[in-house]
Amino acid sequence: MSHTPHELAEDFPEYVEKIQALKTSNTHFAKLFDAYHEVNRAVHRAETDVEPMSDADTEALRRERMRLKDEIYALLAA
Repeated sequence: MSHTPHELAEDFPEYVEKIQALKTSNTHFAKLFDAYHEVNRAVHRAETDVEPMSDADTEALRRERMRLKDEIYALLAA
């Protein structure tokens, strides 16, 4: 298990410029982006025991992060 935050710019370095452009031009993308980072920070806090939570809750957050990331990637790749 990695305790490194999964930042979108690090995960999708080839789309950094497109991420920046979509954040300002596409409100749906901006909402997804904000939701992803909120969930991502919660996962990171849980994994590092800053805010401990049950394994089930942590796993639910990870699944939500993956769902958001998949949706973000679909918009980036379009």
